[in-house]
Amino acid sequence: MRKAPGCARRPRRTRPSTGRHGHERRRKRRMAAVGGVRPRQARPRAHPRGIPARPGRGDGPAERARSVHPPLGGRLALGGALRLDHRLLAGREGPVLRARRRQALPAPHVLRDPGGGAAPVTAALALGDDALVLSHRLGEWAGHAPVLEEEVALANIALDLLGQARVLLSLAGDEDELAYLREERAFRNVQLVEQPNGDFAHTIARQLYFSTYQELLYEELARGDGPFAPLAAKAVKEVAYHRDHAEQWTLRLGDGTEESHQRMRRALDALWRFTGELFEPVEGCEVEWSALHGAWLSRVTAVLTRATLSLPEGPWRGAWAAGAGRQGIHTEPFGPMLAQMQHLHRSHPGAAW
Repeated sequence: MRKAPGCARRPRRTRPSTGRHGHERRRKRRMAAVGGVRPRQARPRAHPRGIPARPGRGDGPAERARSVHPPLGGRLALGGALRLDHRLLAGREGPVLRARRRQALPAPHVLRDPGGGAAPVTAALALGDDALVLSHRLGEWAGHAPVLEEEVALANIALDLLGQARVLLSLAGDEDELAYLREERAFRNVQLVEQPNGDFAHTIARQLYFSTYQELLYEELARGDGPFAPLAAKAVKEVAYHRDHAEQWTLRLGDGTEESHQRMRRALDALWRFTGELFEPVEGCEVEWSALHGAWLSRVTAVLTRATLSLPEGPWRGAWAAGAGRQGIHTEPFGPMLAQMQHLHRSHPGAAW
């Protein structure tokens, strides 16, 4: 290339470097301004007290299937345990359940394997049927008692026995169904209480035998801790009045006129063979039956002695009837009495009064 004077241009001068401070100023300008943020005021801090930390929790219960619960305030469904959870926890763990209180859980749901079974039901039927049948027999005296005062007294005794029967039968099932819908062979009462009223002396002799036995039995049951203890503790006061009523009339009839003495004598002899069944052991009643019979014999003998009477000389139990009533075998008068007692309920089943 040829060069001539005045043809070439002088190159432009290179701009000087801005230096390090210029870059820093540009970087500062790129940062956004933050307003309204102020440093917090320093506060005093708690000084350590030199107390060692408390020991932590243990390893917890053994690994098992358990329910999964969502966190407090959460609505997430987490599902259940992968295996069946029997809620069997180690001692002093898990929820405390109360029967028939705020949580309204029945006792069998709270107690694991509470036991029980046929024995209390058998005893409840036996004792409840005794009270029910005798209550009906005494109720037959309504309007037929020798004096008005005695009619009221027998009615009150019948009501006491009916109340006992309701409580006892409710321990075995539905009280109305057990009273009105069972057949003759399903009743477990002793044969003594189903005997007809006969004359007034016959009723008093039957009441003397049974009330003395019932008072001694309830005294023994009230001292225990079985299922019949609460009822026995309350009913023994009622039965004491029943026994006293029978004793007073035994004294009046036995030590009265010749006619009343003979009637009382015949009634005691006629009912004596049914007394042995009273002391046949009942499954579920934890009492000493031989001792109960001895105490009963002593009390009855003392009353009869004061009434110028004596114990019958015949056998105190029938050979064919020993324990028969408890097995559902009853005497002939029981069938008509049961039909009369159940007639209204069977004629109008399910009726509400």
